[in-house]
Amino acid sequence: MRTRMQNWSLVAAAAVFALPMPSWGQLTQYDLETRIGMESRVENVTGHAKDAKTPYRRYCVGCHGTLGDGNGENFPWVDPKPRDFQLGIFKCRSTPTGTLPTDQDLFDTIGRGLDRSNMPQWNALSVQDRADLVAWVKHFSPRWTNEKPGTPIAIPPEPAVTAERIKAGRDVYARVQCWKCHGVLGQANGPSASTLQDDLGRPIQAFNFTEGARPKCGDTDRDIYRIFMTGLDGTPMPSFADNIKPDEAWDLVFYLRALMPQKSKERELAKQLALKPVDPNAPAGQQ
Repeated sequence: MRTRMQNWSLVAAAAVFALPMPSWGQLTQYDLETRIGMESRVENVTGHAKDAKTPYRRYCVGCHGTLGDGNGENFPWVDPKPRDFQLGIFKCRSTPTGTLPTDQDLFDTIGRGLDRSNMPQWNALSVQDRADLVAWVKHFSPRWTNEKPGTPIAIPPEPAVTAERIKAGRDVYARVQCWKCHGVLGQANGPSASTLQDDLGRPIQAFNFTEGARPKCGDTDRDIYRIFMTGLDGTPMPSFADNIKPDEAWDLVFYLRALMPQKSKERELAKQLALKPVDPNAPAGQQ
């Protein structure tokens, strides 16, 4: 009998350690209840966390979990892993790196979804439901109690696309070493690509510009500009706001468009130029 009980204990322990482990300093249900009055503001709509309990349970809890820590029942089966809302760290923002996103940022992410992940588009939900879900997401993290969202970065008007700008964008791509992760052809096969991890130590893939997928945080030119000027917090993708000027950022947008397989003016101009990929061994400024 004693041996049987010992065996049962070992099985139970193994089962516990096979489960996804909770976040460091994980919050309790009581902690969350203290913020159930959290609100969001999206244009002229006010979202209320208390009204999002049912939509969250219906659409979100399977991945993000009851406590919003990303440890839902689907956790073992999805990759990339669901967002841990308790951390208050988000990839898709209009705000500077390290700051909280705006309510509009979260609202847009819910509607847009995240391509190449288990996060679908929820734009079929009403504006009110999405605004309520934004407030619900916020109530998971104490950061919204103590901090305000960052001020959205300024995005200057988009200039006209020219061959010279595409070529200049290639030089920016080389200078800030985008190729180390994304590869010289944008195929996500740079020398650092296989070593990339998110802030929780989980493997993460660089974006492949050549496969035709939609960038996770939006696929307009302004979205792409925003991605590398804000960075993707929680990932190895940093903000380049301190490294490139706004004009150079637009040049980089145009060059990245030339790498993408979709028909575009940028791709056609690059073809006319017979533009070669970056050369990692070329001296600075001599691509």
